[in-house]
Amino acid sequence: MIHKFSMNGVNVIIDVASGAVHVVDKIVYDLVDEFGKCSDDEIIRKFSDTYGADEIKEALSEIEELKNKGMIFTEDGYVDVLDMVAARDPVVKALCLHIAHDCNLKCVYCFAEEGEYHGKRELMSAEVGKAAIDFIIKNSGSRHNLEVDFFGGEPLMNFGVVKEIVEYGRSQEKIHNKNFRFTITTNGILLNDEIMDYINENMQNVVISLDGRKEINDKMRPRAGGQGSYDIIVPKFQKLAESRGQTDYYIRGTFTRNNLDFSKDVLHMADLGFKQISVEPVVGTEDDVYAIREDDIETICREYEKLAAELYERHKEGGKRDFNFFHFNIDLSGGPCVAKRLSGCGAGTEYLAVTPSGELYPCHQFVGLEGFKMGDVFDGVKTPKLREEFSNCNVYAKEECKKCWARFYCSGGCAANAYQLGGGLLNPYKIGCDLQKKRIECAIMIKAKAFEEE
Repeated sequence: MIHKFSMNGVNVIIDVASGAVHVVDKIVYDLVDEFGKCSDDEIIRKFSDTYGADEIKEALSEIEELKNKGMIFTEDGYVDVLDMVAARDPVVKALCLHIAHDCNLKCVYCFAEEGEYHGKRELMSAEVGKAAIDFIIKNSGSRHNLEVDFFGGEPLMNFGVVKEIVEYGRSQEKIHNKNFRFTITTNGILLNDEIMDYINENMQNVVISLDGRKEINDKMRPRAGGQGSYDIIVPKFQKLAESRGQTDYYIRGTFTRNNLDFSKDVLHMADLGFKQISVEPVVGTEDDVYAIREDDIETICREYEKLAAELYERHKEGGKRDFNFFHFNIDLSGGPCVAKRLSGCGAGTEYLAVTPSGELYPCHQFVGLEGFKMGDVFDGVKTPKLREEFSNCNVYAKEECKKCWARFYCSGGCAANAYQLGGGLLNPYKIGCDLQKKRIECAIMIKAKAFEEE
């Protein structure tokens, strides 16, 4: 299978199975769809009004050479290793600790119901947090590096327990030959200099939440009393980003139907001085007035292209205006291992979420959903069939993914979105898929254009 697209002055052909990406001239771009389907003479006749016979023969020769080198029209060999991947005994590599099912913001689109996750407001105790550390150590096999993310709600509402858990984790590292990488996600309302210093000393990464321009952010991310949050958090976030040398953090936003011109919000954050930016489309049902609709896709795709073109120019220019957009990051030289390419994030197998009471769920977006409780940190996973269901959730188990050119880039998409909006774990969320494919094209365009202009 091949996929081709043209964007921002470059023509790109992707060989899906091998991952080879080719920047080609217009004639190769036009002819590649006909290669192998028609004779050379038929192709010459078909394109005689556009190209000369000698040009066409040369282009066909170039395509033939790429095929002979195994760089185009290659067979999909990943399916041969699927049984091996599925048969792995998964180890737990990462936990998302819901340190607080409570929040001091009332974000309109919050999937966590203002931190309650279909339940009640509660804070994790140090006892549960330490048991979570014991659980991941016990269930991580020989894995040395382990990830623990402090999540909410708002984690800073239970910051004392965060510190106790980190201290306990560090005390166990040498004993069990483990290395903990702690991260924290915060809305910034309670952030202060003391907390910043602690985060910089103890958190390998931090995610800070902002939706962009003041009017957009304050409409979607108000405080409990209805006041906006922008003026409070932006100066704190700027200080935190600078204190971390503009690395090892992401400022993360969400765009909705209220700001389909979201590239302005991304550039607004860049112009505020933030270098690591992630802005994602909201996920919601048709009943949610802010949710993305199918008829918004074309507008959003144009906006991604506009953002990609601007980001390319800023990369080329360098200096203060340059920044990194998470969703345009792509590694064309290596990329994820085979298991990740086939099955994605590892939700329900390698990655689990822990509620304040210690219950285990496949990921933070499944917390509180009936039928997805997997056990608890004290007694471990008690639902082997559910875990097996997630383990078998791969691109070849999904009919839509099997025929999609982007399957090895997105690994089948988000399981939670599929379940809640696609109708099942194996039914990808269509809007999410369409937008992901456009982001992949934009990311490849940036790389391809830089290569072409070298």
